[in-house]
Amino acid sequence: MSILANKDTRVVIQGGAAGVNAARRMAEFCYLIKRPLNVEAFVYPPDAGKTNEIPYGSGLIAIPVYKTVAEATKAHSAINTSLVYIGADRAMKGAMEALDDSHIKVVSMITEGVPEKDAKLLGAHARKLGKVFNGPSSIGIISAGACRLGVIGGAFDNLVLSKLYREGSFGVITKSGGLSNEIIWICSQFADGITTAIGIGGDAYPGTDYVSYLEMFENDPQTKAVVIVGEMGGDLEERAAEWYGAKKRRVKLIGVVSGFCQESLPKGMKFGHAGAKEGMKGEGSARSKSDALKKAGAIVPATFGALGPAIKETYQELLKSGQVKEVVEPAVLPKLPKTVEEAMKADEVIVAPLIRTTISDDRGDEPCYDGYPASELINKGYEIPHVIGLLWDKRLISKQEAEIIKRIMMLSADHGPCVSGAYATILAACAGIGMSQAVAAGLIMIGPRFGGAVTDAGRWFKYAVDNKMNVDEFLAYMKKNVGPVPGIGHRVKSLRNPDKRVKELVGYVKSLNIKTPCLDFALQVEQVTAVKKDNLILNVDGTMAAVLVDLGFPVDSLNGFFILSRTIGLIGHWVDQNRQDSRLIRLFDYLVNYAAPKRREVPPLK
Repeated sequence: MSILANKDTRVVIQGGAAGVNAARRMAEFCYLIKRPLNVEAFVYPPDAGKTNEIPYGSGLIAIPVYKTVAEATKAHSAINTSLVYIGADRAMKGAMEALDDSHIKVVSMITEGVPEKDAKLLGAHARKLGKVFNGPSSIGIISAGACRLGVIGGAFDNLVLSKLYREGSFGVITKSGGLSNEIIWICSQFADGITTAIGIGGDAYPGTDYVSYLEMFENDPQTKAVVIVGEMGGDLEERAAEWYGAKKRRVKLIGVVSGFCQESLPKGMKFGHAGAKEGMKGEGSARSKSDALKKAGAIVPATFGALGPAIKETYQELLKSGQVKEVVEPAVLPKLPKTVEEAMKADEVIVAPLIRTTISDDRGDEPCYDGYPASELINKGYEIPHVIGLLWDKRLISKQEAEIIKRIMMLSADHGPCVSGAYATILAACAGIGMSQAVAAGLIMIGPRFGGAVTDAGRWFKYAVDNKMNVDEFLAYMKKNVGPVPGIGHRVKSLRNPDKRVKELVGYVKSLNIKTPCLDFALQVEQVTAVKKDNLILNVDGTMAAVLVDLGFPVDSLNGFFILSRTIGLIGHWVDQNRQDSRLIRLFDYLVNYAAPKRREVPPLK
């Protein structure tokens, strides 16, 4: 048997991330003892309506999240226990909500820093209702082979080492969460393990005291002995001693109290736990507590190190008297499935990768671009164009090439509010759309008629150069097989009104005296096409394309330069409209040619 937590315990966890972590630990224990997960619901208003995915073995269990305890217990009528993982300022309200629910009989609170007044009220309210309030500051409750509430017991390996997969004969009550795991382990090594271990928390006014739990253990036939771990401060241990000495008890009591160091320190010093504070006149000292327990007939080891042998001696007496029998351990114990990462590290599994990347790796301390750490690139003077070279072309471009890319980006960052991409972004901004969606709307406009000609221009100029075509052959081929030459032509600019961006970029690249076969060919094409019509000039898309192909960038990456640079302008337009608090745009009627039929009568439906 066990107390408080058993195989029929069904849990609602109140709280967010900490509660989810507790559920994960509880699922590990359920997997160890081969029982279904006992967490049925979460209560966390910000996530109400969602689910939390809890690993169980090699699978995941979706646990629903509710806004209130009442909603959770209505949907899951078997719930009888609540674990409170709520901040100290809201913990009392959450615990009261659980205590007032007729389904819930036990509430255990992990929360630290709960005001003493709140703790007193919660304890009194639970006693009034005939329920159990455990905590605050409780690490949890665990019944071997039956149920785990919270993270008590530690990691999965420690659950196995402490033999918590099956029931023993020793009950455990502690104030210290860390020591609870230690005592559980000691009971498993020097005896046959535990029935139930309870962390009552180290606050000055715990919701339930030693005596209440000792009564429960006294009435549990499986529990033959109880280990209590106390500390200076308060009178819980003295009250436990008084209870034990009041009459002959069935269970044997082993008690150890920490804090004898207080005798060498100034009176009134406070230790880690809120309740670990000896009175100025020596009230609640470790020595007085130990003496009271001894006087009551409890076994009190002289030191903490002597606790293990004392437990062993008690266990041997239980064996001799026939009250307990030697436990036969199972030949094989469950193991927690390894994660894929753990299995790969141990060379136990081969996993086919879902994707393959050759440009970056972020598994170390920082991202590496084609093998180069980002911080080293910064500290050695490299700039954004060099990162583009590494991620788009897998090479560390020269300072000269980086300057060309920088100029391309600066020259094509924006082209006013009237082009389709900017106009789409402005429309979205005026409609109250967020930055990422509004900019995406503008980027969607990039295609063969707006900006997207960069890749196509690069592809066909490169095709002509690679195939050693002259301009006439190229133009004939394009007319027959493709159509208008991408990168040639402008809606506004012409020979008489040239695009200064093109002149700037061409002039700079030519001043470097580098080989530019694609750019040279594109300029030759312009000389022929502009004679036919003065706006059939080399535009900025075609210029960018030719220059980037000459720098060795893959043709398929060329549109990326326009997308990357124009994003700067689109963000600017979005910010500009929001700064002005611009209103929703609706086209004026005079901008629309209403060519639809005039208003007419609808004929009868046949």
